[in-house]
Amino acid sequence: MKSLEWELYWSKVDLSDIGWRLQYNELNSKELIIHTAEGEHFYDVLIVGAGLSGIGMAWHLQNRCPGKSYAILEARESVGGTWDLFRYPGIRSDSDMYTLGFPFRPWKSEKAIADGPTILKYIKDTAEEFKIKEKIIHGQKVTKANWDSSKKYWKVSVEQVGTGKVDVKKSKFLLMCSGYYDYDKGYTPEYPDKDSFKGEFVHPQKWDESLNYEDKNIVVIGSGATAVTLVPELTKKASHVTMLQRSPTYVASLPEVDIVAELLKKILPENLAHHLIRWKNIIVSLSFFHFCKIFPAAASRLIKLGVKKSLINFEELEKDFSPKYAPWDQRLCFVPDGDLFNVLNTKKATLVTSSIKKFTEDGILLESGEKIEADIIVSATGLNLKFLGGLEITVDGETIEPRSLVPYKSTMFTGVPNLGMIFGYTNSSWTLKCNLASEWMAKIIKHVDDKNYQYVCPEKDPNVELVPLIDFSSSYFLRSKKELPKQGKKTPWKVNQNYFLDIYAFRLRPLEDEGLIFE
Repeated sequence: MKSLEWELYWSKVDLSDIGWRLQYNELNSKELIIHTAEGEHFYDVLIVGAGLSGIGMAWHLQNRCPGKSYAILEARESVGGTWDLFRYPGIRSDSDMYTLGFPFRPWKSEKAIADGPTILKYIKDTAEEFKIKEKIIHGQKVTKANWDSSKKYWKVSVEQVGTGKVDVKKSKFLLMCSGYYDYDKGYTPEYPDKDSFKGEFVHPQKWDESLNYEDKNIVVIGSGATAVTLVPELTKKASHVTMLQRSPTYVASLPEVDIVAELLKKILPENLAHHLIRWKNIIVSLSFFHFCKIFPAAASRLIKLGVKKSLINFEELEKDFSPKYAPWDQRLCFVPDGDLFNVLNTKKATLVTSSIKKFTEDGILLESGEKIEADIIVSATGLNLKFLGGLEITVDGETIEPRSLVPYKSTMFTGVPNLGMIFGYTNSSWTLKCNLASEWMAKIIKHVDDKNYQYVCPEKDPNVELVPLIDFSSSYFLRSKKELPKQGKKTPWKVNQNYFLDIYAFRLRPLEDEGLIFE
């Protein structure tokens, strides 16, 4: 490494700790990783999580800041995040893959709504192709992180999964790409007399792939994306499946194969076709979302009209597809090629709307007095939210409570230097916003270096009115509402759910504004 490069690097690294030794990476002459005598590691950037968000963040970091040393810390032994964790039958995306996939690696499969294993392979192949895989350290559960203002770096405590041994890693920037829910367990309500049930009881988040459900009577409790995915798939082997919901959800059918996309791929160059397909889907989904919010009654009638056309016995099931809330007050459920409606039409599955009175030895007794017999009960009842993956954050040893934070451009937080969180949309493809946020975060890291800053930290305007972080009535958000940060009513403190507003915020606004303090 040239002497000037050494000088520039050393000028940005605090070497007050005793016993530093240097490891020069021959594969990349611009990358330098520092180790302490105690086994601690110093990186320019630490990324937590190797799912869609983490892999996307790594690509943008490599693209914008090729000389940065970084590592991805992943608690699991595989890449993929959500798509490696969930193994229940039929798992699939509920967003089209042209927008859920990475913009820098076009989705080539003909299935716009893809199954879990295909998505997982796509993520792994992306990590391999762009040499991100070699930066991932598996079995690393990040538990604590302290920002040291005197030394201008993060000190991150990392527990090795399996051994419990705790290592310490240091980094200038800490980027959280660990999703929004608890990977260890999903949400299961307190069912009355649950222990009296003698059959198999399972939550989809902990699905046992050896579970034999052939010729079994199955009850799937829930009405969200997981339930509407499971029911059609389980009917392929089960004797009968009952979908038991406490209240209805809006359900709409989407074609599994995007005909327009396939046509464009045949007549246009690959990159141009991908670009046009992606924008077509962004515009259609965002337009429909705003139509639902502006004209909720009309949107409700339109969705129900689609259900009516799909169901033979619509009059009998109309109440089961008539939610009490407006469209997009909760996330819509999309079913590819109407597969849920098909199994209801053929009587392979039954839809019941009622509350549970109690579990029995051989099934469930409803408040209506009806009894549903079951060999297997699946509690598809949602997730437990876990902000920043449950990470305990301190600044100079002082604990930071999540509810005290206010997000800046959905990505950084007031009072916490050099910390980023890559979080997606709740009303559209997760990756759309993650891509914008990752690109912006990489620009910020480069800007800090270019201007010879030590850190960047959001500072909120005290006059900004605060409101709940997520304007959503889904149960899993409502359960955690009090523990989550709050957002402001105006930019840059507002969490946009609009791709075009975010394009302006992330790409067109100057990096330095009144909301960010650079030192």
